[in-house]
Amino acid sequence: MQELNFFPYNFRFKNSENKVHIFDVIRKKFVVLQPEEWVRQHTLHHLIYKKKYPKSLINVEKQLVVNNLKKRYDIVIFKPNGSINVLVECKAPEIKITQNTFDQIAKYNLLLDANYLMVTNGLTHFYCETNSTQDNYVFLQDIPDFNH
Repeated sequence: MQELNFFPYNFRFKNSENKVHIFDVIRKKFVVLQPEEWVRQHTLHHLIYKKKYPKSLINVEKQLVVNNLKKRYDIVIFKPNGSINVLVECKAPEIKITQNTFDQIAKYNLLLDANYLMVTNGLTHFYCETNSTQDNYVFLQDIPDFNH
């Protein structure tokens, strides 16, 4: 797989049915290694090991309904009180991050109301803080570390 713009982490791999699988530390299972999954796993490790978010507050690939369509978010980090702190959208490295990507995460966030958004293709990362009172986003250099 392609080298990404993250610290190099150690991952667990296995081969099954002629496919490479990578272990997801949140879902606690091996999943097929696709380019987007490679980005998702790097992002998870970044959030857990560098930003110090507890695994117990992280949720991966859950369904939500947007305009009567079933969608799946990539990563959500909850606050200890159960509200959503960070919403992450992962794209494969060859997918350019465009306005459509931001529109997608913004639609998801209308339902989820996260404080911070992260969009990444593993090579380029965008971070922003939501401002629901003014209905806009403020771009940041990074999302904050977990604070107890």
